[in-house]
Amino acid sequence: MPFEVPKEKQIRLIINTEAKCEADDQYAIVHAVLSPRLQIKGIIGAHFGTRSATAMEDSYYEINHVLDLMGMLGKFDVLHGAPCKLPDPNTPIPSEGSNLIIREALKEDPLPLFVTFQGPLTDLASAYLQEPGIAERLTAIWIGGGTYPEGNPEFNLSNDIDAARVVFNSPIRLWQVPKNVYDMVRVELAELAVKVYPHGKVGKYLYEYLISHNMKNGHRLEWPKGEIWILGDSPAVSLLLNDQPFDYDWIEAPEIASDMSYIPRPGNRKIRVYRSVDSRFILEDFYAKLTLFALTEK
Repeated sequence: MPFEVPKEKQIRLIINTEAKCEADDQYAIVHAVLSPRLQIKGIIGAHFGTRSATAMEDSYYEINHVLDLMGMLGKFDVLHGAPCKLPDPNTPIPSEGSNLIIREALKEDPLPLFVTFQGPLTDLASAYLQEPGIAERLTAIWIGGGTYPEGNPEFNLSNDIDAARVVFNSPIRLWQVPKNVYDMVRVELAELAVKVYPHGKVGKYLYEYLISHNMKNGHRLEWPKGEIWILGDSPAVSLLLNDQPFDYDWIEAPEIASDMSYIPRPGNRKIRVYRSVDSRFILEDFYAKLTLFALTEK
């Protein structure tokens, strides 16, 4: 970037991403890597349920592929997360990812630590169950959960309900971006063709992979309304740059039922739940950074 961020204004970041599940995690990874405020301490490959028998490994290799396209392979630690959901709310699944979260949280460092979750909360719940002392030493941002107040089925939550229960009932500082909010980051194919595709190797890949992810035998599948997609993981990055202090509520963390509905828990600890995110800010910041980065390839 043609600018620097003073060290005292930087933050430490661990990214937890189900990078091979769909086609939006990659946009958030690139956005984070290109944001000078963020000191990335590691990127963890996360599982994404039963869509793949090797989901976590798939994510791990996709993270490395994106970094390779950017010429940054080896610049950041890429680690394996848990291969599946928790067996129950009391049993962690230790992994390279959960151990990184513990290690970084327990460091004596004046810069705050954030951990973003673009999928299930398995690795955060595991880290907390392994070492409860991390709870007040990090802030977690989770892209997941249904719409408030009732809740509803949502993919990231469905892949580890027990992990979400662990985190909601812990003292961990949590910023939640539920489904109705992350769905606000809508993009058009024409927009991506103009503002992403022409900009470097990684821009070309981001666009073409999103297209191919939704193609089978030459026919498009699952495109909402035919020409748009949701970059729902990108608020995990933008809220680290601007936390939109007037766009969230502090609510008592609910209990999560097996059908993913929310059950009020009066007196429970409070979490930050976003009502909206600024999609213009998110997308324009990403497009500008991608364009500037592509200039370094020429």
